[in-house]
Parts: sequence; structure tokens; C-alpha cells
Amino acid sequence: MPPCVRSLRPRRSRLTAVLAVAAATVLSFVAAPLAHAASPLRSLAEAKSKYIGTELTGNMVYNSTITSLAGAQFDMVTPGNEMKWDTTEPSNGNYNFGPGDTIVSFAQSHNMRVRGHNLVWHSQLPGWVNGVPRNQVQGVMEAHITTEVNHYKGKIYAWDVINEPFNEDGSLRADAFYNAMGSGYLADAIRTAHNADPNAKLYINDYNIEGENAKSNALYSLAQSMLAQGVPLGGIGLEGHFILGQVPSSMLANMQRFAALGLDVAVTELDDRIQQPASGSSFQQQANDYATVINDCLAVTRCPGVSQWGVGDADSWVPGTFPGWGTPTMYDNNYQPKPAYNATATALGGSGGGGGGTGAGPLHAVGAGKCLDVPNSSTTAGTQLDVRACSGGANQTFTLTSSGQLTVYSGADCLDANGRGTTAGTKVIIWSCNGQANQQWNINADGTVTGVQSGLCLDVTGASTADGALVQLWTCSGASNQHWTFG
Repeated sequence: MPPCVRSLRPRRSRLTAVLAVAAATVLSFVAAPLAHAASPLRSLAEAKSKYIGTELTGNMVYNSTITSLAGAQFDMVTPGNEMKWDTTEPSNGNYNFGPGDTIVSFAQSHNMRVRGHNLVWHSQLPGWVNGVPRNQVQGVMEAHITTEVNHYKGKIYAWDVINEPFNEDGSLRADAFYNAMGSGYLADAIRTAHNADPNAKLYINDYNIEGENAKSNALYSLAQSMLAQGVPLGGIGLEGHFILGQVPSSMLANMQRFAALGLDVAVTELDDRIQQPASGSSFQQQANDYATVINDCLAVTRCPGVSQWGVGDADSWVPGTFPGWGTPTMYDNNYQPKPAYNATATALGGSGGGGGGTGAGPLHAVGAGKCLDVPNSSTTAGTQLDVRACSGGANQTFTLTSSGQLTVYSGADCLDANGRGTTAGTKVIIWSCNGQANQQWNINADGTVTGVQSGLCLDVTGASTADGALVQLWTCSGASNQHWTFG
């Protein structure tokens, strides 16, 4: 297992999957039928006086599937690369704000706040900055901060003014700014940003500071010192790039101690990487990890919200940076919700499990005019389901759980893709509930029911309307034999 220290985020290599599906015109936001809770995540978060955010970068803003999902579910956006120094000031005094402006325009059109990311960072610096004589670095840094913050004044809710300034042992990185100005560059950067936009919340953002450790202790001492000097530091960003099952148990206490200083404490870049191939139990642990992070934020008044780094697994930076690891977000490669989504929705006070929410009742096959049925009320594992005239019996009553399972017989058995099949024609059976991905389902807003693992649709074989017509998984086609109502 790799150490819980992330490498530098690659600027564009992680966009390969996105480029393959990039389409349409910039800011063309065509709605796609996606599975999500009855109330969008953003509405659930806002009801708790929080935000739920995401990250967009590069060609993601040209992809209508991504932008439709992002605009519907999230109310905060962070540009992944578009506001970093190598993009905004590639040569001394020559600025390029076009890429960042595009993301700001998207956010404004969807009533989303924007997190500016970032102003001062040792990485993704254009070469000319590292070549500046030390006695000129302060002037260059202040000019860059002032120009960029002025350009976006009034459009940015919060800035990551300083990004990742610490080594793992709590010492400060010896970058161009520290080497020229010592530790004083940190306070100077915050003051300069505040002078340019007094209304923006100003953050120091870092990774591996989520729990109490040498690195977060050093940041805590720095924050105390800054506040004592009247430096207008407003918040601490906990990036939250986790390894599955390793959300620190001290995260809540750590957030509370920063909040007690009068600082906001946001989770700014959440993902939770899983060693591949991922199993159903891994996805359930990921759901637990997401719920822990959301609940920790909810428990801290000064936690304004949580932002995920990326929209879905297909656009994540993780596989390109950590070979053998992936699936780190709450949406899969097809931008369908995973158990982590359901857990997030539930933690925010909503109902998980896709468009139908949690609940119990029959699944009506719209095309057949019948109900999903366990033949002869069988309790034998492996029994293939069919459709029959609705009777209200226990063998036709399914419960959608918060983890996306469809259970029958009071939770004894689960709807299951036979043999963990992911090909068209896979039988839909009952099997003892085991929490694996082939037993997790999305009840979608467009009336389909899709398997989390396969992405295939629950289908009445041959579009039959007869009693006893068998049920299978099949490529989603929009036909009436793949439409269902629940409850």
C-alpha cells in the first residue's frame, strides 16, 4: 500500500478519459438522465447550511454529461488548473485568465460559488519564477496575487492563497518563496490577497493534515501565530485525498481545534482511492469513509462544506498518479452514483439509493403492466426473477436500502446479478445479501433500474407481457420493457 502522501497532481494526463467523451460546444449543458437522490446533493447540503463542491478542469467543461451532473448536484466549483500560476502568468507580467473565466462563467450560470485555486504553490510554477533573483521574489509574488485576485474580485468565495507549504515533518518547504523571504512569505501572501479582495475568505490548503500529526500541528502553530499578528487568515483547507479505510479517527478533533481559533475548516479535494480491482466490500467501505467525512463537517459549525476532487471516476487524477489504484469518487466511470453517493446523500439528511430514495414496495414493470416477482415465493438462492400480475405478496415487495440494495423477504435476500455478470443477458436472481456491487442498484429518474457494477438495465426478456416472463440485465435502450416504477 502506498504511503498516504500524494504525488503532485498531473496537469493534463488525467483528462485522457474525459477527452474521449468530450463533446458539444463550451457551456452547452444538455441534461443527461442520471441517477441521483430525490433531492440533489446541493439542496441537501444547503438545508444544513453547508455546500457540496466539485472540481472541473481542462476539457471537462466541454462535456455535457459532466457539466449536467456537476450543475445539478454541486453548488461549489474549484478550477483544477485554470487559476494556477503557470496558466495565469506564463511569462512575467503577461496574464491569461481565459481558462479560469470559462469555469467562472459555468459556475455563475449554475448558481455555484467558486473556490480560487491557487495563488502561491511550489508546483506548477512557470520556469521564469524560479529564475527571479531573490531580492525580486516578493515583488513578483505580490504583483501576481494582486493582479489575479483583482481580476476575479467579487466572483471568488474563497482563495487557496497558499497551497501545500509544509513537509511531512512540519517544516516549511524550501521553495522559491521561502528561500527568498523565509516564513514571512506566508503572512505577506495572505495580506496581499486581502488587500485585493477584502471579502474573499483566505485559506492555507494542504494534504495529510486531516488528522492530528506533526504536519497539522505545525500548521496549527502557524495559524495561531498569524492570528496573533492580525494576519487576515480565514480558513484551513483539508484536502482529503484518502486511501480506503484510512480517514483519520482524529479528523473531527483536528477540525474542531482549528475552528476554535475562529477559522473556517473546509474539506477541499476529497477522494478515497481503492486498490484495483475494487470489490463490493471496498465500495461499501468507501461509502463509510464518505459518510465519516460528511458527518465530521456537519459536526463543526465552522466547516462550510466538502468538495470532491473531480466529478466522477472517469476524470480522476488518481489512476494516472497511483498505478493500480482508482475508483476514488462517488460517481463511477459512467457518471452513475456509487454507494458513496448514497452515503453522502443520507448523511446530508436525504435518501440514498438513486432516484427512488429508500423505501419499500413493488417494482412495477411499465411495459408489461406487471410486478417484479420471485417465482413461487421461492427462497432458493439463484432463483431467477420474473414478472407476474401484481399481488402485494412478500415475494413482490422489495426494500431499497441506503446502500442501494433491493432486498426481499424482510432483508433476507437481495436482488443480484448472477455470477457478478456484467454482460447483456445476465440473469437477475435472488441471493443472500453480501454487500457486493452486483447487489447494488440505482433507481433512476428516467424510470430505469441499473446495476451499479454493470451499468446495465433491468429488462423484461423479449419485451414480453406474459406472466412468468424472465428478468435479465441488458444494454439500456430506453424501451418500455426497461421502465419501472417503485412503490
